[in-house]
Amino acid sequence: MRVHIPVTCADNCFTVVTSVGGDGLLHGLRLDPHGGVERQPPHFADTGRFTERDVILGTGPLAVPGTLSLPVGPGPWPAVVLLSGGGAFDRDESSGPNKPLKDLVWGLVTRQVAVLRLDKAAFAHPDRLPQDVTVADEYLPPALAAVRLLRQQPEVAPDRIHLLGHSMGGKAAPRIAAADPSIAGLVLLAADTQPMHEAAVRVTRHLAALTPESGADEMVAALARQAALVAAPGLTPDTPSKPQPLGFSASCRLGLRVYDPVATEARLTCPMLVLRGGRGYQVTVADDLVRRQNALAHRPEVTIRIHQDANHLFFPGSGHPTPAEYARPGHVEPAVVDGITAWLSRR
Repeated sequence: MRVHIPVTCADNCFTVVTSVGGDGLLHGLRLDPHGGVERQPPHFADTGRFTERDVILGTGPLAVPGTLSLPVGPGPWPAVVLLSGGGAFDRDESSGPNKPLKDLVWGLVTRQVAVLRLDKAAFAHPDRLPQDVTVADEYLPPALAAVRLLRQQPEVAPDRIHLLGHSMGGKAAPRIAAADPSIAGLVLLAADTQPMHEAAVRVTRHLAALTPESGADEMVAALARQAALVAAPGLTPDTPSKPQPLGFSASCRLGLRVYDPVATEARLTCPMLVLRGGRGYQVTVADDLVRRQNALAHRPEVTIRIHQDANHLFFPGSGHPTPAEYARPGHVEPAVVDGITAWLSRR
């Protein structure tokens, strides 16, 4: 169960966000300093040009809620299913004061693209997920249910339904497309290809270099030792999760270790639009994009673009990227929305 507790102080306000499991224990606690602040929509969105309604995707205890956004008018419109990144994200991919997926949705639907976005099960049901849940378990069932629901909408062109995945959502998108060949195409935003345990060490090294205080090197070294455990051939589903990077289960790690998103993409025949933020340090051109470029060079229907001034959320910025910029209110770069819309309109 997730609980939001608004707190008002003399000079400010914030929200305490907690997650309580079925065992009655506290599973998560964070402070949202922007919880009481009304967020302004991006200037490229026009709320008078679309409607939204809530939907339920899937069945059973892990069915998740979502929002269907439809342009005003009869259509039929092209459509996308949005897949958020790794972690317990809601349908807007809310992070501090920012909602990058909501920016994308409102920009796309303003431009006559139907969009279905959904909460992840880790956000909607943090107390119901089994300990051995894998990335495939998290993404495939709700995404396939979302595609089926879109096909049932008279306003949606059933042969023009795409997947749009950000970060880990982009990494999972090729697997979903392989499971449903009728998916018309993929839009991959900052989709990683480097194994997660290797990326965790790289990102930690980047963050440690920003504050080279005592203990930073030890932290990187400790994470590197944990990553070595993940890469070791002795990893089994019964390996305890505690010594592994970010605490993910061994089943999750094994699933990611055997899944090669680039090899899966190379076997697909649907068109793909690959976008990368040049300032993102979580997923980078050198560590994640080059291998994809080489593997997909034989596919003329794959378009790759780099937004040099954009960070991992595709917010514009400048200078050396740091975590501090993600705590500042911002919006997705308009050129990203326009580029996706133009690509979809040509399909």
